[in-house]
Amino acid sequence: MSKKRPKMTIMLIVINIAMYLLMTVAGGSTNPNILIEFGAKDNALIAAGQIWRLFTPMFLHIGFQHIVLNMVTLYFLGMQIEYLFGPWRFLVIYLVSGICGNIASFAFTPAISAGASTALFGLFGAYLMLGESFRDDPYIRTIAKQFLVLVVLNLLSDLTGSIDLWGHLGGLMGGFLLGYIVGAPQIGKVETHKRWLALVGLVLLFAAIFVRGMHTATA
Repeated sequence: MSKKRPKMTIMLIVINIAMYLLMTVAGGSTNPNILIEFGAKDNALIAAGQIWRLFTPMFLHIGFQHIVLNMVTLYFLGMQIEYLFGPWRFLVIYLVSGICGNIASFAFTPAISAGASTALFGLFGAYLMLGESFRDDPYIRTIAKQFLVLVVLNLLSDLTGSIDLWGHLGGLMGGFLLGYIVGAPQIGKVETHKRWLALVGLVLLFAAIFVRGMHTATA
């Protein structure tokens, strides 16, 4: 793993840092008006037709501590997932998981939100999928168990703070299903029926959640 440069991971980190610097110059990443201007999740605006706000929040961060924590996590977690799935599959998991997390946040959380954590939880979900599918691999099994503990601790901490719990859960579920859909040919073959079930489940689940969000936002 150390011999392969995680190109996609580094590219995503650069984009996130660039967006943070642009927001800082424009007036500050903690300024609600700047957040909205740059594309943070805002339920009313999404319901009004700005669907792209389900994508852009994963590249925005609220404050210096927020971006540092997420980018450090992205580097170490992304490096492993990019190696195990390959760069393009990794990118698909990251981006689509981020959208899934933002859809869940749109449906269940009224507050303005932003951050890469929806996509990061998708990477955790993809690794948990590896732990389920390739449990005979001692390395995969061990790391998957460690990540499961980390995910549970993070979700428990979400319950006691102002963190977007639903965004994290949506990203986690999206990443878990996407792991089956894209597969990990470097490790082994994912059974075809699991891939189709995951695809149907992903589409139906998040379509239903999105419809709920639209109904709630326009009620």
